[in-house]
Amino acid sequence: MNIKNQKIKGKSTGKYLRLSPDKVRRILNQIRGKKCNEALLILEFMPYKPCKTIKKILQSAIHNTTKNYKHDKSKLIISETFANSGPQLKRFQPRAQGRAFSIHKPTCHITIKVQTL
Repeated sequence: MNIKNQKIKGKSTGKYLRLSPDKVRRILNQIRGKKCNEALLILEFMPYKPCKTIKKILQSAIHNTTKNYKHDKSKLIISETFANSGPQLKRFQPRAQGRAFSIHKPTCHITIKVQTL
Protein backbone atom coordinates (compact mmCIF):
# COMPACT_ATOMS: atom_id res chain seq x y z
CA MET A 1 0.00 0.00 0.00
CA ASN A 2 1.41 3.34 -1.03
CA ILE A 3 1.71 5.89 1.78
CA LYS A 4 1.06 8.79 -0.62
CA ASN A 5 -2.52 7.58 -1.18
CA GLN A 6 -3.30 7.39 2.54
CA LYS A 7 -4.95 10.28 4.32
CA ILE A 8 -2.81 11.29 7.27
CA LYS A 9 -4.81 12.26 10.34
CA GLY A 10 -3.86 14.23 13.42
CA LYS A 11 -5.95 15.28 16.38
CA SER A 12 -5.92 17.48 19.43
CA THR A 13 -8.24 17.65 22.44
CA GLY A 14 -8.93 20.29 25.06
CA LYS A 15 -10.58 18.94 28.20
CA TYR A 16 -12.46 20.49 31.11
CA LEU A 17 -12.71 23.91 29.44
CA ARG A 18 -14.95 26.38 31.23
CA LEU A 19 -17.10 27.04 28.14
CA SER A 20 -20.65 26.12 27.22
CA PRO A 21 -20.75 23.17 24.78
CA ASP A 22 -23.65 24.69 22.82
CA LYS A 23 -21.82 27.97 22.24
CA VAL A 24 -18.67 26.10 21.22
CA ARG A 25 -20.58 23.89 18.75
CA ARG A 26 -21.91 27.01 17.02
CA ILE A 27 -18.32 28.02 16.20
CA LEU A 28 -17.09 24.50 15.34
CA ASN A 29 -19.87 24.17 12.75
CA GLN A 30 -18.44 27.22 10.97
CA ILE A 31 -14.94 25.76 10.54
CA ARG A 32 -15.71 22.07 9.89
CA GLY A 33 -14.55 20.99 6.42
CA LYS A 34 -12.47 24.12 5.79
CA LYS A 35 -8.75 24.31 5.06
CA CYS A 36 -6.70 24.92 8.20
CA ASN A 37 -5.32 28.29 7.09
CA GLU A 38 -8.82 29.51 6.26
CA ALA A 39 -10.21 28.26 9.58
CA LEU A 40 -7.47 30.07 11.55
CA LEU A 41 -8.42 33.33 9.80
CA ILE A 42 -12.11 32.79 10.53
CA LEU A 43 -11.40 32.12 14.21
CA GLU A 44 -9.17 35.17 14.53
CA PHE A 45 -11.87 37.58 13.43
CA MET A 46 -14.95 36.03 15.05
CA PRO A 47 -16.13 38.03 18.08
CA TYR A 48 -16.83 35.08 20.42
CA LYS A 49 -15.00 34.07 23.60
CA PRO A 50 -14.44 30.37 22.71
CA CYS A 51 -12.64 31.30 19.46
CA LYS A 52 -9.34 31.89 21.27
CA THR A 53 -9.43 28.44 22.88
CA ILE A 54 -10.57 26.69 19.69
CA LYS A 55 -7.76 28.40 17.77
CA LYS A 56 -5.19 27.04 20.24
CA ILE A 57 -6.56 23.51 19.92
CA LEU A 58 -6.59 23.77 16.11
CA GLN A 59 -2.97 25.00 16.08
CA SER A 60 -2.03 22.06 18.29
CA ALA A 61 -3.70 19.59 15.90
CA ILE A 62 -1.93 21.18 12.93
CA HIS A 63 1.41 21.06 14.75
CA ASN A 64 0.88 17.41 15.74
CA THR A 65 0.24 16.45 12.13
CA THR A 66 3.05 18.48 10.57
CA LYS A 67 5.70 17.35 13.07
CA ASN A 68 4.72 13.67 13.32
CA TYR A 69 4.06 13.04 9.62
CA LYS A 70 6.14 15.78 7.93
CA HIS A 71 3.21 17.23 5.98
CA ASP A 72 2.71 20.76 4.74
CA LYS A 73 0.29 22.91 6.74
CA SER A 74 -1.40 24.25 3.59
CA LYS A 75 -2.56 20.74 2.56
CA LEU A 76 -4.54 20.05 5.76
CA ILE A 77 -8.30 20.27 6.16
CA ILE A 78 -10.44 19.98 9.27
CA SER A 79 -12.12 16.61 8.94
CA GLU A 80 -13.95 16.34 12.25
CA THR A 81 -14.82 18.68 15.11
CA PHE A 82 -17.02 18.11 18.12
CA ALA A 83 -17.64 19.42 21.62
CA ASN A 84 -18.86 17.07 24.32
CA SER A 85 -20.17 18.31 27.63
CA GLY A 86 -17.97 17.78 30.67
CA PRO A 87 -18.86 17.87 34.35
CA GLN A 88 -20.83 20.87 35.61
CA LEU A 89 -19.57 23.02 38.45
CA LYS A 90 -22.44 23.46 40.91
CA ARG A 91 -22.69 26.65 42.94
CA PHE A 92 -25.38 28.30 45.04
CA GLN A 93 -26.58 31.90 44.88
CA PRO A 94 -28.05 33.15 48.16
CA ARG A 95 -31.48 34.74 47.76
CA ALA A 96 -33.97 36.53 49.95
CA GLN A 97 -35.59 34.90 53.00
CA GLY A 98 -32.98 32.16 53.34
CA ARG A 99 -33.49 30.63 49.94
CA ALA A 100 -30.71 29.49 47.61
CA PHE A 101 -30.80 29.18 43.83
CA SER A 102 -28.47 26.69 42.15
CA ILE A 103 -26.06 27.84 39.46
CA HIS A 104 -24.66 25.30 37.00
CA LYS A 105 -21.41 26.30 35.31
CA PRO A 106 -20.84 24.06 32.28
CA THR A 107 -17.53 22.63 31.06
CA CYS A 108 -16.76 20.95 27.75
CA HIS A 109 -14.24 18.79 25.93
CA ILE A 110 -13.31 19.99 22.42
CA THR A 111 -11.78 17.60 19.86
CA ILE A 112 -10.47 18.69 16.46
CA LYS A 113 -9.20 16.20 13.86
CA VAL A 114 -7.31 17.28 10.74
CA GLN A 115 -6.29 15.27 7.70
CA THR A 116 -4.53 15.74 4.38
CA LEU A 117 -6.49 16.61 1.25
